[in-house]
Amino acid sequence: MNNHLAKKLALIGSLAMLSALTGCNKAENPSEVQHDVAAAQEDRSKEVAEARRDSNEAVSRQQTDVNAARRDVNEAAAEGNYEVAIAKADGDYKVAKESCEALAGDAQKNCKEQAEAAYKVAKVQAESLKPKS
Repeated sequence: MNNHLAKKLALIGSLAMLSALTGCNKAENPSEVQHDVAAAQEDRSKEVAEARRDSNEAVSRQQTDVNAARRDVNEAAAEGNYEVAIAKADGDYKVAKESCEALAGDAQKNCKEQAEAAYKVAKVQAESLKPKS
């Protein structure tokens, strides 16, 4: 008898489950469906707009970072160019002065004055390379 009762209970349970499953696929009222669809479309529109806004903000932040990095690179290059120009001007001046030592009297004096004048011009040119802060 126990076996027979177990079979009956299993059959009743299966029928209950089957009726529950078929109840889940029951068509909703058309006005409820229309309302649910409209709500889902509204949610979709809001989520897409929010994602676009977030994306645009992220791109804008990255562009700002890129522009700042580009300015930093340009300033570093300008500073490097300035430093190189000053080093060259200093070196050229020292070489010119030493070369003037081979001369005597007014020739030496004129040579050193020309070396100094060339040095001043080179320094002014170097200053034009200096980054603007």
